[in-house]
Parts: sequence; structure tokens; C-alpha cells
Amino acid sequence: MTKKAYLVAFTLLGLSTIMSSTLTAADYDATKAKLEAAMSSDIRTEADTARDGNRLPVETLEFFGFRDDMKVVELVPGGGWYTKLLAPVLAEKGEFYVAYGAGRAAKALEGKAGFEKLKVTAEEASFSRPDGQRFFSVSNTDLGVKNADIIFTFRNYHNFTDETRAAINDAAFKALKKGGTYALVDHTRRHMQKLDNENGRRFDPVLAIKEIEASGFEFVDYSDLHYRADDELQYEVGRKTVTGNTDRWTLKFRKP
Repeated sequence: MTKKAYLVAFTLLGLSTIMSSTLTAADYDATKAKLEAAMSSDIRTEADTARDGNRLPVETLEFFGFRDDMKVVELVPGGGWYTKLLAPVLAEKGEFYVAYGAGRAAKALEGKAGFEKLKVTAEEASFSRPDGQRFFSVSNTDLGVKNADIIFTFRNYHNFTDETRAAINDAAFKALKKGGTYALVDHTRRHMQKLDNENGRRFDPVLAIKEIEASGFEFVDYSDLHYRADDELQYEVGRKTVTGNTDRWTLKFRKP
């Protein structure tokens, strides 16, 4: 290839990349507008809104490729912090399911405007933590959903036993469509650090990647949106010096 031809090809590649980025950004605009409206909803508490600056939902969901017409599953929604944002955005054109320990969030939002299409799935799944055990086991992990576009789980991966994490990853793989996204965020544990009294609610991101790939997923990308340089990865995430400012890994996988 001549120098001139190389420069032309390089320029065309650059223009293609810029156009692709522009189209992607524009494609997110409608979803972003709905998400920002959901963030301003009266249904959110002061405690919810106080976490926005740390959790960065607009940027996080954009990174994962979330759109308002998708079929989405949220695993272990807890108190429903993300549920309150996802459900209204998906109410018009999408489908939204919550699974695994979803009763509390679903009950709190039942009958609320914008949450009529919220569905609980995997209702046969049950949590257990025998006396003396630190992590949870979940039985009947099948999600009962097919061809989902995205499955989310936020700050939950660390909660489960080795066997349950593998079962949940397998269930996510089964529930996603080909090309679907498995999207995870969790508190960072130092690589290969042994479990101790301070790091039980943290998880090694390298181990997470290995485990999730073992279920058939392709690792696509990571984001440093939740990187926190002043979290020394030394203390329990609930300690005053760390809480609300933990370093978190943000990983994106694809079902091939």
C-alpha cells in the first residue's frame, strides 16, 4: 500500500469511527431522556438520589448498551435502586423482569405509575445460608426468560457461593439471546487476595471474568466509571472511610 493510499484508508477509518460514535450517542438520547425523567420521579427517596453522583446510572447504562425497547432482567434487585430507574424507561416499548430475592422491590413498587409492566420471574428460586456459612446458595436458578437483550446485576456477585455463582452465570447465558449482554458491577477485591474479615463483600474481577467465561460468555469490555483511586481495597465496604466511595469493577460480557 502506498503512503497516500494508507493515509486515505486511515482517514476513512477515522471518519467511520467518529460517525459510529455519533450514531451510538444519538441512539441513546431517547433512552437517556427517559432515564433522567425517572431519576427525577417522586418515587425515589432522598437516599436514592444521594447515590446518583456515585453510581452514575446514565453513564453506566450507556456503557452497557441499554435502550428503552429492550427485554431486560435485573438480578437481585434488593431495595430497588436500579429497578426504580429501569422499569419506567422500559414501560412503553420494552420488557422488564426482576429475579432472585425480588419480592421486596416488587411489593414496594406494585401499583405505582410506570411500574405496571414490572414482572417477577424465577419465583421458585430460594435463598439459603446455613449456620456458620458466609455466602448464600440459591436453588432453582432458571430464570424462565428467553431471548433477553441484557441481564444486569449490581453489587451482588460477591454474595454467593462458588457453586451458586456458576449456576447464576449459566442461567444468565441460557436466558439471553445470541449477542445479548451480561452486565455486572461489584466492589473490587485485590487480585488473588484470600478471604478475610474485611473483604467478604468484595470480589476479584479477574476471577469474575474467568468464572463468567467458563459459562460460555465472551468478555467484551470494562469501564473505569467506578474506579476510585483512594479506595485502598483494604477495608470492608461499609466502613466510614470507604462506604459510598468503593472501587468497583464494571464488566460487560456477550453471549456469542
